[in-house]
Amino acid sequence: MSELDGLSRGAGKEPFFEAPQSGGLVAVDPIERHRYMLSTRERVQPKPATTEDFRFPVDTAVSVRTEAISLPSVVSVHVRDEEGAPLCEAEHFAFEELPAGRYTVELSAPIKLYLLVESPITLHATAETMRIEFGEETAVVVGARSHHDQPAATVTTTSDSEDLMRAVSTFGSALKTVSPERSFPTLRGHPPLVELGDELDLAGLEPPDSGVVIELPADRRMILIAAPLAYYLGARLVPGDEPLLRADTGFQYDLDGPLGFERTVERTLKQVFFLDCLTRTEGLSPVAVHERGALEGDLELDFAALYDRSLADQLETYLAVPFETLEAHLPKWKLTTHVEPTASSVEMLPFAVNDLAIVRCGETTNAPNPATAGVMEGDGAPIAESARRESFTRSASSGTVVQPEDTFVEPELDDSLEQMWVGEGTPVNASKAAIEAYRHHLDRTPTAGDIGITVVCNDATMDEERDFINEVYGERDELPFDITVERELTTAELKAVLSSRTDFLHYIGHVDPEGFECADGKLDATTLESVGVDAFLLNACQSYRQGMALIEHGAIGGIVTLSDVLNCEAVRIGRTLARLLNCGFPLRPALDIARDESIMGEEYLVVGDGTLSIAQAESLTANLLHIERNGDLFDLTFSAYHTSRTGMGTLVIPYLDNSEYHISTEDIQEKGLTKDELMDFFSLSDDPVKIDGKLRWSSQIGADEL
Repeated sequence: MSELDGLSRGAGKEPFFEAPQSGGLVAVDPIERHRYMLSTRERVQPKPATTEDFRFPVDTAVSVRTEAISLPSVVSVHVRDEEGAPLCEAEHFAFEELPAGRYTVELSAPIKLYLLVESPITLHATAETMRIEFGEETAVVVGARSHHDQPAATVTTTSDSEDLMRAVSTFGSALKTVSPERSFPTLRGHPPLVELGDELDLAGLEPPDSGVVIELPADRRMILIAAPLAYYLGARLVPGDEPLLRADTGFQYDLDGPLGFERTVERTLKQVFFLDCLTRTEGLSPVAVHERGALEGDLELDFAALYDRSLADQLETYLAVPFETLEAHLPKWKLTTHVEPTASSVEMLPFAVNDLAIVRCGETTNAPNPATAGVMEGDGAPIAESARRESFTRSASSGTVVQPEDTFVEPELDDSLEQMWVGEGTPVNASKAAIEAYRHHLDRTPTAGDIGITVVCNDATMDEERDFINEVYGERDELPFDITVERELTTAELKAVLSSRTDFLHYIGHVDPEGFECADGKLDATTLESVGVDAFLLNACQSYRQGMALIEHGAIGGIVTLSDVLNCEAVRIGRTLARLLNCGFPLRPALDIARDESIMGEEYLVVGDGTLSIAQAESLTANLLHIERNGDLFDLTFSAYHTSRTGMGTLVIPYLDNSEYHISTEDIQEKGLTKDELMDFFSLSDDPVKIDGKLRWSSQIGADEL
């Protein structure tokens, strides 16, 4: 008999539940590859339950009988009454008691979970675990919702500007509300897909009746830039002589301000979104947030009254606040998408807008091939040439093969956490988007089993990296990994590996633009019929073209190299990336952090969908810590990177005494920590830590090292 019993193991894409014979209930998301254990003292027998009794959307539900549920980690817990009104919230070191009643318990776990129960409730949390007690054995209905969100339909449009406006106007149909709660990522659905065609077909979709329109000249560039703002406001794009935001109350706002159209639209989106995050604290989630406390005295806004007013009235009030008053408190934006203003770029818009990205169509400059950019050491010699004397490269050829037909472009970067390029050419300092990758992500095959990691080392001289990463992947006890290590494969064997279903491929060896070097020749990925690998790291020289071929034939995202890389530097990058990916960092932020650890970091590039993670983070976000010594005390700067479970509008809290919720995800500071407080914080999860200029891991830092 299987060690798992109970309900179906999930043939479809919806979350499902497993009941281990040892007890408890495991919620599984087969698309996002997340799982979460609800422990019970006894073995439970889950039965299918209706989802209709939940006030919040859930995909599937089961009923179990138990007297208590224990969680493997401390997550944010909110308890609501029968009408949905919030009663209490619990975090680390919480203790809450509620009398007998009918409650909804919301768990912000790797899979969104809700408990329906009619009983007393006691919540008790330590630094590392949480327990929910019901007094005696009672029926508990457990509902699960995936963070994976599918577009409702596909819209077809021509390249005509007015048709493009009408197509982009359908994006707002994905909003689940036009209240300030749409600033929560879970209440912003995925916009419909867009395809170019011979005629306009809106698939029956219409934006919500928000009372807001955006007037624009017939200019493709303006349409692309305005798309995220139109989506967030549920606004229609309509033709007009000048770019204006108009409301049915008569309010209008100039979108072509002194800084120009692009920057004015960006500021408008950031300002409205941020003030929505403050106003929503008067709604369904009355949580005190740091930014509201810091600004409330300066703003003099009646947030309670604002919450109940129309969107048009809210906009008029919001946009009367000087941007400079808010600027220092705005959340760090997750993503800027730099877009070539071509008709085909509209097909990438739904994916950029789903991330609430800032869209820019600014100037780009041609950049030199990073392989010939001549990064210099102090003595004026190129670093690569100096280091080459002490290490070999991973090139399959005798020397560097420059790829002259590739055009390198360098978009004008801003201060978002991540940068993405949509268009022809190879970007410098940004990831390379590919529409095929995002479509593959939407069609990702559900998998109920362990996370599959395949390590291929096709050169015995590179065993150092193979041995290390074989230890790193799957070291987390709470996540099941299935790790396969392959060595010196033939072309037929590597083809079989690339065609087989696996979550992540870590390739170590030689690659050039013509293919992967194998024991009996080269395998060119462009000849593959299909690729079963979801994500990959091709830690070899000049792997860009082969990586793009993997994306074209079925992969979702990966990390590649633009030129030759020294073996010693490739080992350093490979080690760092393996640890970051294992901790739950998505591809794009993982590479951004790892780049700083190597003199050849700029040779590496994310291709495809950089939001993909191969493992779930221990908390809702993947966290990077910066530690500075302050005498006998320590200052902590906490940066949280969004994962598939989060997005713009997620609340973040560092679990320290007197910590507050933050809307921002970067540079959250806690000053004057003692050594004991810092070590207690390190014990909560294994996170990367920048200390004394070096990247360490919190689980490996002892008190005697501080």
